[in-house]
Amino acid sequence: MTISERDFRAVDLNLLVTFLVLMRERSVSRAAERLFIGQPAVSGALSRLRGLFDDELLVRGVNGMEPTSRALKLEAELLPALQSVQTALFQTERFDAASAERTFTLAMPDWVEVWLMPRVFAELRRQAPRVRVAVKTTDPFQGAAMLERHEMELGVATLPERPGWMRSESLAEMGFSCLHHGDRLRLAGPLTLQDYIAHPHVLVTYRGAFQSGIDRLLEERGLLRQVQYTTQQFSTLPSLLREVAALASVPAALAEHWADCQGLIAHPLPLPSPTFEISMFWHAAKDKDPALAWLRGVVAEAALGAPSGA
Repeated sequence: MTISERDFRAVDLNLLVTFLVLMRERSVSRAAERLFIGQPAVSGALSRLRGLFDDELLVRGVNGMEPTSRALKLEAELLPALQSVQTALFQTERFDAASAERTFTLAMPDWVEVWLMPRVFAELRRQAPRVRVAVKTTDPFQGAAMLERHEMELGVATLPERPGWMRSESLAEMGFSCLHHGDRLRLAGPLTLQDYIAHPHVLVTYRGAFQSGIDRLLEERGLLRQVQYTTQQFSTLPSLLREVAALASVPAALAEHWADCQGLIAHPLPLPSPTFEISMFWHAAKDKDPALAWLRGVVAEAALGAPSGA
């Protein structure tokens, strides 16, 4: 792509930086604090930005300054570009894991943390003893928004949608298994379809639904299961199953893990199991970050060695 010098004559790079800080803070006073300049200077910059883009960009609303649709579009396009400029100008190309002191922020559902992070953390301790990791909880519907809000650097989850600015890499494909506690629910032999629909179920759902893809498979056979309890956390299931004669269908690798350490009994689903893909994902603006590239390599290697429940 050829750059036209004429297009940039009216553009001051500092103006664009001020714009992005204003979009993040939604306040002239807070933006001034972040930029270490006076409020009049920020107000003047906002006025110039409005003239440059022929748009109000930020208008006063009930909860402070609200961005226009034009401002949101500009932010989505300018942020990766300026982050790339920042990387090119100031970031070294090399990442020395052995001596690095950095905190990585990751986000994933709780079951993915159980499945993946013990291996990742062990490898980080071996390769990069001064690196710290903060893991936040997310779900497939929040990951993109958390990246946009800079609340994490790397996510691991299933991805129902992939915005154009998102980069991703598949880590594993997995199905489901069924769990119960032998003291509460005594089942003779392999789990049958009749057993599956005869007993109540607990279900993990991020949006409060009482149905999942498994229920649609049952409906195709004219069958219905009894989902009587839903939660957003997989971690509550072992305690529930120890107290109630119920079944839970969970990712196969998690079922394998809990059968080993939680005293639960795991069965293959008595119908064709739907499969799903687990991916790690990050913002395109971080593609050239050598530290994050190194971390992605560690996560990918850990996923290859993690149980899949197959």
